[in-house]
Formats: sequence, C-alpha cells, structure tokens
Amino acid sequence: PQLAALKERYPDDKVKQQQEMMEIYKKEKINPIAGCLPVALQIPVFFSLYKVLFVTIEMRHAPFYGWIKDLSAPDPTNLFTLFGLLHFDPTQLPVLGSYLALGVWPMIMGVTMWFQFKLNPTPPDPTQQMIFGWMPLIFTFMLAGFPAGLVIYWAWNNTLSVMQQSFIMHRNGVKVELFDNLKATFGSKKAESKT
Repeated sequence: PQLAALKERYPDDKVKQQQEMMEIYKKEKINPIAGCLPVALQIPVFFSLYKVLFVTIEMRHAPFYGWIKDLSAPDPTNLFTLFGLLHFDPTQLPVLGSYLALGVWPMIMGVTMWFQFKLNPTPPDPTQQMIFGWMPLIFTFMLAGFPAGLVIYWAWNNTLSVMQQSFIMHRNGVKVELFDNLKATFGSKKAESKT
C-alpha cells in the first residue's frame, strides 16, 4: 500500500518514486533482492541437472514413462504436428523452426508455472503483471528443446511448490489466492466481452 501511495503521490516523477521507495525499504528493513534468493539457489541445481541429463552416459536412452524413451532428448511429441497426426517436421523451417518444437511435457511445465504465478497475489505494478503473465509462455517455448528429464523435473517442481505453498498458507490461516486469481483472470475477460 505504501508503494502504491508513492505512485499516486509522484505519478510523473520516477526518480522521486525510486528515492522514496528506497527510503521505505530502509525504514522497514526490506531487502528488494531477497526475493531473488530462492531462484538463485535453484539455478545451480537446474544447471547440474541439465548437465547430468545432457552429458551422462547412463541417462542416454533411459526410458521414463509413456512416450518418453530418452530422458536426455527433447520431448518427441509436437503440438504443431498435432502430436504425430501430420507428417512433417516443423523444426526444419528456417528462422522459426527451432521454436516450433513444443511437446506435451513443456506444455505441462508451462501450465504448472502459470498456476505457480497465480498462487501469489497479483502485483500492483502493471509491468510486473505483464512479466508474470508472459513468463510461463516464454519458458514453455524456451525449454521445449531441452532434455525431457529437465522439463519433467521443472514441471514436478512447480506442482510440488504450488501444493506446498497452498498447504503452508492454509495452515497459517492465510487466504490462498490461486482460485480467486484464476476467477479474476477468466472472469475479467468474460466481463470485457459482454461490455
């Protein structure tokens, strides 16, 4: 609320907003970089897992379940071939081909990441709202060409994080924002289309 009041008090002066925001952070003893710590701790695990799946001989042709026959290879399914119904390889197209390798597991990972972002309250800053809205989609396409084992790990990590965070919030009496945020996301579009 204090940060929102700053934006109303200094709507055109971004420098003054930043200065006052830093004063609030100092007064309240808030470290703005502290939110990056959990992500920074995951990066070495993510990179190590990527290297293990990509380099280790034992992971080559290690089957998982269903259509995943090799955890070190990308997901063999592809949305743009209707999961094998169309007989062409969209990844061979020039320029955009590398972005058209979108399997089932990368899509599951994108959905779980979207749920994870919807679990938290909507940020008041429109720029952050836009970033959080587009980030799951960007990561879905970005990780589509990565080894399937890494994408499966990331999807399960997102799912378990949502369950863990919901449990902790519910146990401590904090309102879980997931369902309200989902209703607001889809409800606002329905309300806009009616008007």
